[in-house]
Amino acid sequence: MQSLNTQPVRGPLVSGTPELVRIGWRERVDLPDWNLRGVRAKIDTGARTSAIDVAQYELLENDRVRFEVVSRVKPVRRTRWVEADLVRTSRVKPSSGEVQERLVCVTRLRLGPHEHDIELSLVCREGMLCRMLIGRTALAGRYLVDSERKYLLTSRTKPSPPPKGSL
Repeated sequence: MQSLNTQPVRGPLVSGTPELVRIGWRERVDLPDWNLRGVRAKIDTGARTSAIDVAQYELLENDRVRFEVVSRVKPVRRTRWVEADLVRTSRVKPSSGEVQERLVCVTRLRLGPHEHDIELSLVCREGMLCRMLIGRTALAGRYLVDSERKYLLTSRTKPSPPPKGSL
């Protein structure tokens, strides 16, 4: 029986394409612009757009939005208020089948040592195990998802440490 390789994919899959990093179907992520660390995220290749659990929001002037991010529910509920630029409104058809209008913001995602900007729709994910969902737009060209494994780049329980040189 062969063991599964949990290392990043070595070299380009096709000549001229970038290396892909192997990740599990669940990982801990940081959103440094919003001062959120260790958020449990489900990696969902079936979803186009990424989403984060928001309890409430308010629209502000100059295309800005203020919202309460739910970063943890158990053992103690933890939230943080964030203010960000609103980049667009999106129509999404979630698994419930009913089309929803969602506000979308852009922020930096840190997954292990890798960091890049992603779009996040603001939605109530009450009752879901993961406070965040990372969709295929954020994954494309960067990651290869191992659907049998969890937490290949990050710890199951501890938030990842901040990178060297940051506050």
